[in-house]
Amino acid sequence: MNHRSHALRGLLPALRPHRRMVARTIAACLVDQVALVVLITWLAHIVARAVIDKAAPGPAAICGFIGLVLLRSLATWRQMDLSHDLAYRVLAELRVRIYDGLARSAPARIAGRRSGDLAATAMNDIETLEFFYAHTTAQLLASGLVFACGTAVLGVLDPRLALAVLPAAAALLAHPLLGDRGRTARGQQVRAATARLSADAVDTVDGMRELLARNALDRRRRQLLDVGRRLALAQRAEARHDGAFTAVQDALVVLALIAVVAVVAENAAWAPAALALALSILAPVAASADALRQAGSLRASAARVKAATTAAPTAPPPARPVPLPDGPLGVRLCDVHFSYGGTPVLRGLNLTVPAGRMIALVGASGAGKTTVAHLMARFWDPAQGTVQLIAADTAVDLRDLADDDLRSAVALVGQDAALFHGTLRDNLRLAAPDADDVVFHQVIERCGVDRIAAALPDGLDSIVGERGATLSGGQRARVALARALLARPRVLILDEATAHVDTVGDAELARLLAETATTTIVIAHRPATIRRAQHIAVLENGEIVEEGTWAALTAASGPLTRLLTPTRDASPLRRAGLACHRSTEITSVPPHEADTL
Repeated sequence: MNHRSHALRGLLPALRPHRRMVARTIAACLVDQVALVVLITWLAHIVARAVIDKAAPGPAAICGFIGLVLLRSLATWRQMDLSHDLAYRVLAELRVRIYDGLARSAPARIAGRRSGDLAATAMNDIETLEFFYAHTTAQLLASGLVFACGTAVLGVLDPRLALAVLPAAAALLAHPLLGDRGRTARGQQVRAATARLSADAVDTVDGMRELLARNALDRRRRQLLDVGRRLALAQRAEARHDGAFTAVQDALVVLALIAVVAVVAENAAWAPAALALALSILAPVAASADALRQAGSLRASAARVKAATTAAPTAPPPARPVPLPDGPLGVRLCDVHFSYGGTPVLRGLNLTVPAGRMIALVGASGAGKTTVAHLMARFWDPAQGTVQLIAADTAVDLRDLADDDLRSAVALVGQDAALFHGTLRDNLRLAAPDADDVVFHQVIERCGVDRIAAALPDGLDSIVGERGATLSGGQRARVALARALLARPRVLILDEATAHVDTVGDAELARLLAETATTTIVIAHRPATIRRAQHIAVLENGEIVEEGTWAALTAASGPLTRLLTPTRDASPLRRAGLACHRSTEITSVPPHEADTL
């Protein structure tokens, strides 16, 4: 509860860069509320005089009344304009801070998180906080000032009038705090159910082909309906308690007005004005109480936003970055230990990749190959040991490099490299938007992306769809590799990057990499890919257990041979596939087996 109560206060610093706009918003809100109080009170007094004294209002009173109406209209418009302008400026900044927080803490923060859940934080939770920034801070301050001044006026007229409104105001403000824990819990349930529905909907859209192919769409629809029902139940529970809160709130205001009527009943001349004044100063207090009531649901969103924006970095930036060495770079891992949640993955791993060499890192699934790739790209830091970039006579720990320098030197291409909804050209230029056109066309031609573009309706300007949905797996792999090479990295890490490419395409890309002077670490299971490497390192139980060339390692019948030899427990299809992979390198394949170029 304490953590949640701090969540809203933690959002207040976002207003600091907008102090002047906050001040203008408070001033406009104050003018708006004061104008309304004076307008209602004066109108009640004019009507009372007209009824009791038969005295019609004079031209000055009418002009003053019209002026107040215009002033109040202008103040209302200005207050709404400023408050929402302020709120949406802050929300835009918070979205960027959420993105920065996710980027800073990835992949730790996004591990196990669903994209729809993250989207709910970035969109739904942020939009929920619009009420806090647009309708809470300025309104609470202005309402407090108006109530204090109005109560003082009532006290001057009759001290009993002040005593009539003070208990009601105190009860109005205390009432939201009484059931705060329950409201916070209900707000969390609504936010959690909304995030679950968002995540399930995203998963459903992404997996529509698989659901249709496996005739599972109706079952998935029922699951979505069940999640929607749970969200509806949570929303109804919240709405039911909101209705009860409003009823109590209205009852408190009515009781206060009854007390005011009892006090001023003997003085009919100014009774309507006193009653109107009491009502007009209690109304902002009631609105403030409503804002406090909504703090329960706001806290749930605020806590999620705060957790995203303040996420600790998995790879903290160095206090004093060290310059990146010039020339070709190699990679060295020294006594590296790493674990996920206490489960050891790497145990004192040592590996050196000389500059300009191409090595293959192989091992069984789950051996830690991708972890090594992520450590080389500094998505994580090792629990013990160092990961270094090495030049001719210099070694630099990745933890001592500025992030921009590291990203310019090291590129990682994974098996499922993401393509974004945009043109093929934009996806290629993602890491190097200012790449020279000549270099751009040379790289895409060498990677075979020019053939992909030629088959698309608008060439390089064709929309590839979300996550590259219009391209095959092999095509996406070529685009991802070309995108990485355009950035001219000095160290290139391929984590199963050619797994979706056929053997012809794999051979083409291997020849391309062999022609470059880039240090390349290839993580692969395909023997034809492994044997092309100049050096092979076998990872087992978190350690490098064997190193050497293809010829030397296969002749030794050691870990590499055991890894590539099918076992009796393997399925017939896997045994056949491994046997095919262990044969000599295939130089051609039937047309129906090749990926679309």
